[in-house]
Amino acid sequence: MVFTVFPGDTNHYHTLFGGTAMAWMDQAAFICATRWARRKVVTVHTSEISFKHAVPEGSIVELVAVVVATGRSSMTVRVEMFVEPMDREDRLLATAGEYVMVALDSLGQPAAVARLAQPVASGT
Repeated sequence: MVFTVFPGDTNHYHTLFGGTAMAWMDQAAFICATRWARRKVVTVHTSEISFKHAVPEGSIVELVAVVVATGRSSMTVRVEMFVEPMDREDRLLATAGEYVMVALDSLGQPAAVARLAQPVASGT
């Protein structure tokens, strides 16, 4: 997912609100988990979210999400948010975290998901 950081997304320091970053990350995790499970998914847990660099107004933000582990009905999705200025080629990891998503059946009960062959190393 790619966003532009507009003034309405920022705080009085003209950097991206942390809550907005977390919401965008949750959306990326949701899309990734939905594509994996191909059914309804919900967020049940987030890990520590590391804010490594401020994201200035006017930046381009790219979110990259990948399933790094699976359980019977759960998927752990690592989300990394990269920031790049519009006026030069540069890309920094700004924020990272993990979201645990659970697949649900038509009755809202946990549903089995495909297994990940081998867990992906987590952390940056």
